[in-house]
Amino acid sequence: MRIEPADVRKLQVNLVRSHAAGVGAELPAEVVRLAVAFRANALARGNSGVRVETIELLLALYNEDIVPWIPCQGSVGASGDLAPLAHLAQVLIGEGRATVDGVLLDGGAALARRGLAPLALEAKEGLSLINGVQPSCAVLADALLRAERALDAADVAAAAALEALLGSFAPFDPRIHEVRPHAGQREVAARFLRLVEGSAINESHRDCGRVQDAYSLRCIPQVHGAVRDAARFASNALITEINSATDNPLVFAEEGGGGAVISGGNFHGAPIAHAADLLAIVLADLGTISERRIERLVNPDLSGLPPFLSGAPGLESGFMMAQVTAAALASENKTLAHPASVDTIPTSAGTEDHVSMSMFAARKAREIALNLERIVAIEMLVAVAALEHRRPLESGRELEARVARFRARVPAQSGDRDISGEIEEAARAVREGILA
Repeated sequence: MRIEPADVRKLQVNLVRSHAAGVGAELPAEVVRLAVAFRANALARGNSGVRVETIELLLALYNEDIVPWIPCQGSVGASGDLAPLAHLAQVLIGEGRATVDGVLLDGGAALARRGLAPLALEAKEGLSLINGVQPSCAVLADALLRAERALDAADVAAAAALEALLGSFAPFDPRIHEVRPHAGQREVAARFLRLVEGSAINESHRDCGRVQDAYSLRCIPQVHGAVRDAARFASNALITEINSATDNPLVFAEEGGGGAVISGGNFHGAPIAHAADLLAIVLADLGTISERRIERLVNPDLSGLPPFLSGAPGLESGFMMAQVTAAALASENKTLAHPASVDTIPTSAGTEDHVSMSMFAARKAREIALNLERIVAIEMLVAVAALEHRRPLESGRELEARVARFRARVPAQSGDRDISGEIEEAARAVREGILA
């Protein structure tokens, strides 16, 4: 049997078509754009056996803002994200669907709108376009970016909460953290002291006689710091992955001839699945400690402040439902934090007998990050309102500057009202990093 070039090209197209079996809601556009960039970067390493033109068209999708329609379900993270990447690759050959200028078009029409022509796939290129876990990486990258800003905001909100609750600065003494020198713990303790330096609120209760605060206040460096360390681990795993060759087989060319084509398992998503699961766990934990501070702020038995920070206790609900919302989100995160990577299910007639579930792990981490943004936003909303009950006393200059920045976005309001809009605006402030 003689295999002609036309047969090879047909085989590559069929590989792309037959693997486009994803289902469910589409991945967000910002995540898809990351996936496109990550895939181009992996192929550009030169070990996948594709032409420069293939990488250039991927880059054109990114630069021309052509966003392939990629469903969020259908990948087990085994031979990579086969189904999601096939949906991406379909657009390169003029099939599938993509959004351009806010309009969902057939792949060919999407390319034509930007003056681009579809690829005629050559040998190996269909397979190369669908191997690897770049969509999982893109979802995890989005989760990490959100987590980074939420972590910064959580430190600020915690400082405001501790000041409003007349907490002690002693647990942030650098000597404590020098004898347990986890990087994140030391970082958070030092940042806290910078935020509250010169606090008149703290000075006002210097000799109050309280020995120790609750753990949600006293252990801020230990918990927030451990979350930072875990997020750094996940980030390092992600950076390694997106700068790796993840194809199968891999092509190793040598100068002067020779070389090798070797089958392996670089497509397996275990590093990303494990990183995403760890991130999910620690972000859920951060949400629980934040929610506990919110509860202390609205509980008059613990705060010494009006019930629910209401302007008319007994007649107005104040921030009661804000705490309930935070509790609901924190509880949801606990369920979502169950690791996906501990599960595996054989596929492909038993050849893929151990899979990573990296996409589901990353999706859950991103969902937890979205919930955490709102929990931290609620803590900031409530902590700032509580801090204002301590006026005219002020906290440290840096913390007060962030409180002012927050208030410029979310002005103080009084009376019973729909506070969902305030929560969402506060969450946008967290997401945009205005507290960093």
